[in-house]
Amino acid sequence: MEQSRARAFDEFVAARWSVLVHLARLLVGGDRHRAEDLLQESLVKLWFVWPRVADDAPEPYVRKVMVRAAARSGQRRWWGERPVEQLPEAAVVGDVSADVVERSRLEAALAQLSPKQRVAVVLRYYQDLPEGQVAEALGCPVGTARSHAARGVAQLRKLLGNVNEPVR
Repeated sequence: MEQSRARAFDEFVAARWSVLVHLARLLVGGDRHRAEDLLQESLVKLWFVWPRVADDAPEPYVRKVMVRAAARSGQRRWWGERPVEQLPEAAVVGDVSADVVERSRLEAALAQLSPKQRVAVVLRYYQDLPEGQVAEALGCPVGTARSHAARGVAQLRKLLGNVNEPVR
């Protein structure tokens, strides 16, 4: 019984890892390491409730845990990192495509939003969730979730300079 539980959990994680880590990366503003930490913490919580949610909806459960944790993370004062003007060593210049640059711009702009705005924008426009589910994930009324998303999009437009082309 325990082995089949572990096997089903492992299969879920293997099948959905890339999608979930990408969502986590967007929720934390592009930091890959924080995204992996967020996802791993969420998967630990999923493991403990796996027998209850395995047959129903494990992915929405993980998404909800990640969203709440990402929204709470903005309330912390210090991340233990200090940004510097220049990197200690020169980066190797390689072939950088326009898509990667544009995606990086978007991630940097997302990182400048408040955690709740970032979560609302990512869930509403990247995950294409209805406003009701965004509000449920944020734990707030639909109007508040709509307001977070609208303010987040307005801030993104200001930061990105009203780009009319869709980001790929």
